[in-house]
Amino acid sequence: MVRLDKKATRLYVLDTNVLIHDPAAIYQFEEHDVVIPMTVLEELDKHKNGIREIARTARQVSRTLSDLTSQVTFAEIQQGIPIPGSIGPTGRLRFLCYQDLLPLDNMEDSPDNRLLAETCRLRDERPDASVILVTKDINLRVKASALKVPVEDYLNDRVFSDRDAMIEGAKVYARAGQHGAELWASLNVEVKVERQDDHTFYHLKGDMPDDWHVGMLVSDSENGAEFEAVVREVGPHSACLQLLTNYRHHAGVWGVHAHDSRQNFTLNLLMDPEIDLVTIAGNAGTGKTFMTLAAGFQQTLDTKLFERIVFTRAPIPMGEDIGFLPGTEEEKMSPWMGAFHDNMDNLLRDEHDGSSSWNDGATRQLLGSRVQIRSPGFMRGRTLNDTFLIIDEAQNFTPKQLKALVSRAGRNTKIVCLGNVGQIDTPYLTANTCGMAAVVERFRDWPHAGHITLQSVERSRLALAAEELL
Repeated sequence: MVRLDKKATRLYVLDTNVLIHDPAAIYQFEEHDVVIPMTVLEELDKHKNGIREIARTARQVSRTLSDLTSQVTFAEIQQGIPIPGSIGPTGRLRFLCYQDLLPLDNMEDSPDNRLLAETCRLRDERPDASVILVTKDINLRVKASALKVPVEDYLNDRVFSDRDAMIEGAKVYARAGQHGAELWASLNVEVKVERQDDHTFYHLKGDMPDDWHVGMLVSDSENGAEFEAVVREVGPHSACLQLLTNYRHHAGVWGVHAHDSRQNFTLNLLMDPEIDLVTIAGNAGTGKTFMTLAAGFQQTLDTKLFERIVFTRAPIPMGEDIGFLPGTEEEKMSPWMGAFHDNMDNLLRDEHDGSSSWNDGATRQLLGSRVQIRSPGFMRGRTLNDTFLIIDEAQNFTPKQLKALVSRAGRNTKIVCLGNVGQIDTPYLTANTCGMAAVVERFRDWPHAGHITLQSVERSRLALAAEELL
C-alpha cells in the first residue's frame, strides 16, 4: 500500500487472515524472519472449533506451529526457530508476547488494535530491521498506514499480478483488411499437413509466437473463420495444430450450434475425449452452461460415454442469505440451481410450438436418473467414476476448495469449470486469487486441459445497457 524503504533485515508480522488464507504462509518469506504475535494465536484458538473450512484451516496452522515447536527448547524458541526450506537460506519463526503491552492512544481494545500495538512496539525495539505487518484486511492496512506502521498485502497467493489478466485461451488473427494481418502472413513458418484417424494436423517449423501454449485456439477470425485449430504441441521452433470439428451447422451437439470461433472451440473441448479438464470463462449470456449441458447430455444419453452428470456450484448468495432450507440435499441446492433449470428448459424446448418437455414428468424422471445435483460440501472423500462433473460459479471457490473438487475425478471422468472472475461474491477473493484463476493458470500447459474465454454473442439490449450504464 505504501512504498517502503526496506532494510537488509526484515521481520514480517503475520495477521490471522494471512494464515487462514494460506496455512503455508510462514514458509513463503525466504531468508526473512516471520513473527506471529500472541493476538494471532488467540484468534486461531477462537476459530479452531467446528467443521467449517475456516476451522479446518485454523487447526492445520496450529498443527504446523506445534510441529515446529515440538523439537526445540524454550531458549531456542526465544532466539527464533529456523524455518525449514528447500533451497537457499531461510529465516526464523518468532513469537511476540508482551505482558505489559500498552494500547494505542484513543483506540479501543480490539484484536486489530492490539496487533497494531504489538507491531509498533516491535518496530521501536528493532530499529536495525524493517518491521512489516502483513494482512489481507484492507481496513487494517489503511489504519496501519495512518499510524505510520509499515504494512503490505499478502501477494504470494496471487496467480498473476494486477497488471496481467487471466489467459483467454485463444489467439485470433483477423483477416487482412479487417483488424490485422492474416494468420499465415503473420507466421514465418514451414507447414506440413498430415491426416491421421479422420483428423487433420498442421506441423509447423519456424519461430513460434511467444504467447502460444498447449490447448489454445488459433483462428483467423472471430466469426466465419476459415481456419480453426487447437495447439497440441508447441516449442520455440515447432508446433502441431489440429483442425477443429465445425459445429456451426449440421454437426451440432444435442441440437446446439456454435455462433463464432470461441463457441466452436468450446464445443470441441467439451466433446474431445482426450480433454479431461475444461475451464470456460465469460460474462452472463455467452452460453457457458448451455453448451456444457448440451455436451453432457450428448455424451451421457446418446453416446453413453459417461453414466451420469453431476452438477454443483458454490452456494454463495449475491445479497443477504435466505437462511435455513429444509429438505433433501437436492432440495436444499435447488434455489441455487436457477441457471441449471433455465438452460434445461431451453435445451428441451420444442422449436415448433415453443413447449418444453422439461415440464413433462417422464422426461424429468429420465433425466433425474442421469443428472444429479450435489452440494460441494459433501464432495470430500468421494471418487467420481464415469462422470461428467460440472462446477458452476467456480470463481467463488478458493484454490484449496476447487482443488478438493477437481481431485474427486476417478476413472473416465471429465470436469468442466464455469465462471466469471468479474462476478465474485466470496469475501477476500479477487480475480487473481480465486480458484478459477488458479486452475486456469496451473493447467495451461497440461495437454489434457483446455481453457477459453467466451465473448458476448447474443445479449438482450437491456443486459448490454445494464453493463454499460450501471
